[in-house]
Amino acid sequence: MNKKYIVQARLFKAMSDENRLKILDLLKEKPYNASELLEEMDFGQSTLSHHMKILMNAEVVTSRKNGKWIIYSLVEDAFEDMINWMKQYLSE
Repeated sequence: MNKKYIVQARLFKAMSDENRLKILDLLKEKPYNASELLEEMDFGQSTLSHHMKILMNAEVVTSRKNGKWIIYSLVEDAFEDMINWMKQYLSE
């Protein structure tokens, strides 16, 4: 399969879950650590880890270590790429 289709499929998978969309909405405001994200969500740490793995695999979220915390933030370029990819399907 063509690499560009794999990348787009991962993006759409990441966007296909309401919990992941809520995480993205939170990260739109500011970077969060896992503890802060969990305060906003209705599930536990293992479920958050699952969602973050999918978001990071889709390359829409990145992480960095800050002391004992992992800080998550959006990869804004990924959304620009997705918009540009989708535009090719619009009629001119």
